[in-house]
Amino acid sequence: MVPPRPPPRFHRLRIAAVRRETADSICIGFDIPAALRAAYRFTPGQFLTLRSDRDGAELRRPYSICSTPDAALVWIGIKIQPGGRFSGWAGTALGVGDTIDVMTPDGRFGIPIEPGSNRTLLAIAAGSGITPVLSILGAALAAERGRCVLWYGNRARADIMFRSEIEDLKDRYLDRFVVVHRLSRERQEPVATGGRLDAPEVDRLLRALAPIRPAHAFLCGPAGLLDALPPVLQRHGLTAAQIHTERFTPAADAPPAPPCPTAGTPAAETRAAETPAAIGTVTFEGVQTTFPIAPEETVLAAGLRAGLALPYACRGGMCCTCRARLLQGQVRMAANYSLEPWETAAGYVLTCQAHPVSAHLVLDYDQV
Repeated sequence: MVPPRPPPRFHRLRIAAVRRETADSICIGFDIPAALRAAYRFTPGQFLTLRSDRDGAELRRPYSICSTPDAALVWIGIKIQPGGRFSGWAGTALGVGDTIDVMTPDGRFGIPIEPGSNRTLLAIAAGSGITPVLSILGAALAAERGRCVLWYGNRARADIMFRSEIEDLKDRYLDRFVVVHRLSRERQEPVATGGRLDAPEVDRLLRALAPIRPAHAFLCGPAGLLDALPPVLQRHGLTAAQIHTERFTPAADAPPAPPCPTAGTPAAETRAAETPAAIGTVTFEGVQTTFPIAPEETVLAAGLRAGLALPYACRGGMCCTCRARLLQGQVRMAANYSLEPWETAAGYVLTCQAHPVSAHLVLDYDQV
């Protein structure tokens, strides 16, 4: 079960370092003040959400932590997306000494590190999917005694993020860290072999890995890869509980997230007042608030429009930051990539995906 967590909070953090990883990716290192170190203590695999106003609109983007918990700075990796409003700005405008709003760590990718354990951990990553994986593998190699295996896919050698860090880990843990690179658009022996890291290739690599069976597998990359790999891993003996996935993007056929509303958004406010689909009552930080929910509006969107500072990050059903417990009524979730079966059975929902089915909803953000 997921342990209780305090409500996420934004703090203004100073950027202590910026490093160019590839032509389209950077790393940013944050200096955490002594008074906030407990709040920003993280487990490998978690992420930080950055917040900034761009062109009069608030933007939030979650970025995975790539450093280990004992590092001097907390580092995140940012892949600069073509046309990306946030990543494009961050990749050119942010520099050492700048400050930005950063939410306390969140996320549930990864597992507790077990000092001295002899288990084998497998990580399969593509592109910027290496970011949280690097944190997990670095921490496991430092504290455990078992083997770590990384299969990492990219288009070309120049696209490999954290290449020097991966090589350093190989040199430091020569007998315990195995790395296989796959490059889909070039072949460069001995660094990597050509070919795509897809389901047939992972099946072949798993057969080559036998009789070693990983205790856990961590997957992070494009949605298509994450959809295709779990059945392959299960055919090789891993259970669903041993397979951990982290999505940066929703499924290819998922509808895009609508613009984030703010308090007093006129059109939605008018629709909600005239023909509300439901009336929502939420408890957040001990305060209960009731507001109308417009047709086709999510609980989160309605709450934000009503002026509540509800927690959220990705708005795509992937990060679980907006999780709340449904105490009364029914909702339909458009997508769910992060809640576990026991959570949905207990009434937890992703409010960024929750559309009302019944006329009255009661939710509690504090029961987390």
